[in-house]
Amino acid sequence: MKTLITTLSLAALLAGPTFLQANAAPAVDAARAQALRECNAVSQKYSEYLWGDTELYQYRACMAEHGQEE
Repeated sequence: MKTLITTLSLAALLAGPTFLQANAAPAVDAARAQALRECNAVSQKYSEYLWGDTELYQYRACMAEHGQEE
């Protein structure tokens, strides 16, 4: 039983960095970073409690204009 636990612990220790690296978020390029800044600034003008979904629609439209995914 100790051998099984030791083996599983060692496997998890060795596989951990590989698993984390494979699931890491991709880096944001300069164009996407600029689009995110601009679109967040545009959408912040419409606070949700006053404008309902307008904030979200403005953000989506802005990101589409920049050719970026939401």
